[in-house]
Amino acid sequence: MRAAARGARRALMSTAAPPPRQIDLRSDTVTRPTHAMRAAMASAEVGDDVFGDDPTVRRLEGTVADMFGKRAALFVPSGTMANLIAVMAHTWERGSEYILGDKAHVFLYEQGGGAQLGGAHPRTVPTRADGTLALEHVDAAIREDDQHYPVTKLICLENTHNKCGGLVLPPRYVRDVAALARARSLALHVDGARIWNAIVASGVDGGQIAADVDSLAVCLSKGLGAPVGSLLVGSAEIVARARRLRKALGGGMRQSGVLAAAGLHALEHHVPRLADDHARARAIGAELAALPGITVDMAAVRTNLLFFTVGADARLDAPELVRACAERGVLLLQFDGPVCRIVTHLDVSDDDARRAAAVVREALERGPAAQAEGARGHAGYASGCARPGAG
Repeated sequence: MRAAARGARRALMSTAAPPPRQIDLRSDTVTRPTHAMRAAMASAEVGDDVFGDDPTVRRLEGTVADMFGKRAALFVPSGTMANLIAVMAHTWERGSEYILGDKAHVFLYEQGGGAQLGGAHPRTVPTRADGTLALEHVDAAIREDDQHYPVTKLICLENTHNKCGGLVLPPRYVRDVAALARARSLALHVDGARIWNAIVASGVDGGQIAADVDSLAVCLSKGLGAPVGSLLVGSAEIVARARRLRKALGGGMRQSGVLAAAGLHALEHHVPRLADDHARARAIGAELAALPGITVDMAAVRTNLLFFTVGADARLDAPELVRACAERGVLLLQFDGPVCRIVTHLDVSDDDARRAAAVVREALERGPAAQAEGARGHAGYASGCARPGAG
């Protein structure tokens, strides 16, 4: 009898539907390398890059420099390092200062590395809703030549702007900031962690987008789906200085062609498909905007970042909603207070987008009591998914 009961239980378990696939919408940094990308990595020709001997790294750096119309590029482990090196390269003399927005990723989420490690003082100006900085505010923040003040050396922008919903900086605006920088003998750096999204969304190529900037940090491990890496592009002089700084910061990677190969594959195969991510973010946003208690500014959904506000009249607050969705296998991010973020990416399909919107709707309709259901198999995700994130 017991054997028969065990057999019946096994048969029932074997016919039960498997749990739905987890959909991770916290960031576009969560992607896995595709099979084709893994194959490219496995077959990469490598050498010691610190000696300048890795041919795959050299090819990646040359390719990216050409894409953005710059003389040189440097492969580094992360976007944070790329931005830090840029700040330090442009504020070479200690006691220098750089101007950036108060909602900039460099300012909020990179540990104040320019000050902590580079001895450069950050001076913030208000970030406007579209991710731009008012020219008059930037101009007013530039220091006079006075022994009491740090010396202003650099202006930093961000494109697309994470905190402002993935909005793209207008090329004319970047030209205006660059003109101000040149007139005041300053450099202009752009944090372009999602610059590929900006290129696809705006239809403006990399050469035009970077024409007026002195340096640009670009990331391979977000929208492009590579596992690791960013590049800093700029003049030969800035990149030579950046190479010295990379070594001091511990960023010299030896046979890093294995990683560079993933970036080359992504550049060859994953840039045009970013338009699909943008479309899926808009599709989810349109579904959420119709839900009671949820506010979405659809005019601001231009790329793969979707922000929505959970109102006081919703049946769940933002942390409760994030937990309820995690219990159902959909991971979101509580970003700021009642604001949540969804990021579409390489591993999110049209079906995933539809299911994610349906899960949010179901969680809101069923309210707090629904949180206990569906916890089996997903409870491990609920505890950490509501923390504010940077990437």
